[in-house]
Amino acid sequence: MGAVGSSKRAVLEHLKREGPLTAPELAERLGVTTAAVRLSLTELDEQGLVAPSEPVATGSRGRPAARWQLTRSAQDMFPERHGELTLQLLEAIRQTVGEKGLDRVLLAREEHQVEAYRAASKKGSLRQRLRALAAARTSEGYMAEVTDDGGVLRLVEHHCPICSAAESCQGLCRSELSVFREVLGDDVEIEREEHLLAGARRCVYRVSPVSVRGSSSGGRGRTK
Repeated sequence: MGAVGSSKRAVLEHLKREGPLTAPELAERLGVTTAAVRLSLTELDEQGLVAPSEPVATGSRGRPAARWQLTRSAQDMFPERHGELTLQLLEAIRQTVGEKGLDRVLLAREEHQVEAYRAASKKGSLRQRLRALAAARTSEGYMAEVTDDGGVLRLVEHHCPICSAAESCQGLCRSELSVFREVLGDDVEIEREEHLLAGARRCVYRVSPVSVRGSSSGGRGRTK
């Protein structure tokens, strides 16, 4: 994201994390004036990185406030790790050793991830371990965070740095879900509520102890 200054980069990151926002909403989150945000939005609009979406009625007189959202071009401002090379390697593996061989490669990757994530999040409560996992994922480009909605924990990933590869190889997504289960333990239930590859703007996983959800259904629920 080096093509824009820090103030405009902050605007882009908030729109990436939260979706369409008005200029006043952005100003409140960034702790700056609405005028400063509007200047950044104007410049980003001229660069083709943001665009106004549906207006929002404010309850006061005058024109409704516009919500601003990222354009497709703005997605290139966020890291896509070696996307073309990854796609080529996946196809080469598939052609060389077939789907079963590719599955074995993904399993080896999964085992490596489990080992790394466990080392980073092996201590503390579920909330603490989940936050450590989010930090590890963020370091890999997933823009991950943990939200707490009245005690309901969610792992939210606002960006997928391997999105192109995941579109070509669905096993990558299945592998990551298995990794989360292994890292967080058998006493934790994970349910995917939003999926970027299904058309959502992010991936969201609801995480809870088995004793709180699904204990009467005969064991751990499976992620959809």
